[in-house]
Amino acid sequence: MPWTKKDLLGLEKLTAEEITIILDTAKAFSQIATRSIKKVPALQGKTVVNLFFEPSTRTRVSFEVAEKRLSADIVNVNIAASSVTKGETLLDTVKNLCAYRIDAIVVRHSCAGVPHYLAENIEPSIVNAGDGMHEHPTQALLDIYTLREKFGDLKGLKVAIVGDISHSRVARSNIWGLQKLGAKVTVVGPSTLMPREIEKMGEGVEVSYDLPATLKKVDAVNMLRIQREREQQVQFPSLREYARYFGLSTKLIDQTPESLIVMHPGPINRGVELSGTVADGPRSVILQQVTNGLAVRMAVLFLVTGGTKISEE
Repeated sequence: MPWTKKDLLGLEKLTAEEITIILDTAKAFSQIATRSIKKVPALQGKTVVNLFFEPSTRTRVSFEVAEKRLSADIVNVNIAASSVTKGETLLDTVKNLCAYRIDAIVVRHSCAGVPHYLAENIEPSIVNAGDGMHEHPTQALLDIYTLREKFGDLKGLKVAIVGDISHSRVARSNIWGLQKLGAKVTVVGPSTLMPREIEKMGEGVEVSYDLPATLKKVDAVNMLRIQREREQQVQFPSLREYARYFGLSTKLIDQTPESLIVMHPGPINRGVELSGTVADGPRSVILQQVTNGLAVRMAVLFLVTGGTKISEE
């Protein structure tokens, strides 16, 4: 089954087969990192614009390195110095960029739906690098890739997603992606950080408010960052109390099965979502997630811009 979509906007509308195409393509691209020359001409002659309206380190750098390894020409737009600050509309700004005959735009925006809006109105491919509290598809894909790398087939795999579910685009994309591939998802967190519609996000999503009990029954746990910048009001008494009931400490992880792996999308609030010893410990695959993100984003850029065969050169 070939890839047929112009854009990558989210995982909610993708099929299991389409997600698998991305993961399989990423596996092929992961071999490039082991070469002495870590570059292929897959996007040579194509131009990719990185348009980030929100602060980002991991995602922005990951996309930029992925683009360079694919030999693309890159344009990084400084939003603070762009015409948007002068009152120009987002669509006018993007249409002016398109006038340079670019091939793809990687966009991150605080408003949900912006990538979809742009995809409907411009010809170049759009890759969603995070839109508000809606989706973060490439983060979920690299999480899923990491799980597949560790466990193989995801059917029946039990994954816990812990923390600020309500404000997390990572949680939404992970839930949709994991369920499509047959994994079973449990979301854990304070009731104040649990969206009302959570059980409608997928058949079989379980909700738990007991982290220690949940950790004894799952194969992997993905600890989400507390997103104070997205909260309209304080959702729990203190960070200390949150860490006590929903943080992953050394003491707590020692009570879990030895096969349990620990994930985090970053950046980590050490001492809140998880302790430093857990983040840096043998159960952690956090840095592997970062490494895998490069291959996943290479795959996404390659596929949306029309790539069909990876060059061996």
